[in-house]
Amino acid sequence: MARYARAHIFVSGRVQGVFFRANARREALKLGVKGWIRNLPDGRVEAVVEGEEDKVRMMIEWCKKGPPGAVVSKIEVYWEPYRGEYRSFDIAW
Repeated sequence: MARYARAHIFVSGRVQGVFFRANARREALKLGVKGWIRNLPDGRVEAVVEGEEDKVRMMIEWCKKGPPGAVVSKIEVYWEPYRGEYRSFDIAW
């Protein structure tokens, strides 16, 4: 039986203006995880990812590199209780 997990992720570095959110959404849809991603005013990207634990971990690994053009200098991951509250993976504004 699959274990479900939720991760709250903050990514620092050159992660805005490099299509990080669009590529993260594409990766999330491919993996079948749900949640959202957005740019923060301080230059970081924030995301909440929910789904099967192994898929959430794969999404975290993707965020450590990001798309071509991104330079990730730091990633913070906070594990939270799984809620199952999202139907898809969206870019939040």
